[in-house]
Amino acid sequence: MPSFDIVSEVDKTEVKNAVEQTNKEVGTRFDFKGSDARVEQAELKLTVCADNEFQLDQVQDILNGKLTKRGVDIKCLEISEKIEKVSGNKVKRSCEVKVGVEIELAKKIVKLLKESKLKAQGSIQGDTVRMTGKNRDDLQAAIAFVKKSISEFPLQYQNFRD
Repeated sequence: MPSFDIVSEVDKTEVKNAVEQTNKEVGTRFDFKGSDARVEQAELKLTVCADNEFQLDQVQDILNGKLTKRGVDIKCLEISEKIEKVSGNKVKRSCEVKVGVEIELAKKIVKLLKESKLKAQGSIQGDTVRMTGKNRDDLQAAIAFVKKSISEFPLQYQNFRD
């Protein structure tokens, strides 16, 4: 019985490269001269630091652009609305790179597939959704349906088995 997995993954190396490129660009730009603007990374947690909120937004925009150029979908970034004040007048904001299909989204995908009357079944397995069907065409129809239905979160379709 053919099957495939719906996952949401991010290349950690590309995230690291984007952070390094952002820090390099911020270090060379004239409007950031003498400021403490930077992006810090701890695994998939990013912290954007700057002297004021305007610079913070600019650094965030640079980071988003670098991530996009490196092939990382910025929809997987969970940018905190809360801006924290650090010593003096410096500010920082946290960003988290979301990996894996969250349980609510997985349930939504399975429910949508059941309601669509497609000949494919979904089962939640940790942070992935396993899709099975009688033939390859049913699974391709399921992929097209999920791509059309879920646009708020980046999904990949992997591990196809015939």
